[in-house]
Amino acid sequence: MNGTLYLIPNTLGPTESLDQVIPQHVQQLTSELGHFVAENAKTARAFLKQVGTAKPIQEIAISELNINTPAQALQALLAPLQAGHDVGLLSEAGVPAVADPGADLVRLAHAHGIPIRPLVGPSSILMSVMASGLNGQSFAFNGYLPTDAAQRAKRLKDLETRSRQEKQTQLFIETPYRNAAMLEALVSACAGTTLICVATDISLPTETIRTQTGAQWKSQLTAGKAPDFHKKPTVFLLLAQ
Repeated sequence: MNGTLYLIPNTLGPTESLDQVIPQHVQQLTSELGHFVAENAKTARAFLKQVGTAKPIQEIAISELNINTPAQALQALLAPLQAGHDVGLLSEAGVPAVADPGADLVRLAHAHGIPIRPLVGPSSILMSVMASGLNGQSFAFNGYLPTDAAQRAKRLKDLETRSRQEKQTQLFIETPYRNAAMLEALVSACAGTTLICVATDISLPTETIRTQTGAQWKSQLTAGKAPDFHKKPTVFLLLAQ
């Protein structure tokens, strides 16, 4: 009989108390597993140390799955599951398999009839929609936008047009060191009436979530009063008016 693939949420950043963001039953289940697949074994061990484990961490098997993992290596990651062991799929931050290479493993597990069980935990995407005040009935997550300035500007205009036509909130994320450039690109490419939400460090003590028009953001940028996004995980949202 196959084991179960548990999709285990991680914190969205350094957290003193796991109980504030990870439910107790998720921590308990995680502590009992002896096999994991994670983006990075070192950071996974740090998370498991914080959770606490039934057996010594050095005895827990952790396989890596990240953007550098070749497709042909995925099958081997299913071996413990096919041998009857339960396995935890652990993301670097937030929920696995969403904007995360773990989705490939989940799809392969489905193809082999392996049970999948998603567990409750923080999702920066959903939490930013909740707190933005933008349309939560219809929204689309677009991952990362182009890094080239011209291509990024065109993509932002396309998303704004789609948002206006479908009355749909558009979400995307950015590498922390490019956050400031993304906000500048947003206010430059979008109409002054378009609502823009910037959600930073969600669920952390330094959390900042602010929704304003493009014109208001532009005014704050000009005055040097925009929030400091440098090196902070951030979700951007827009809704054209």
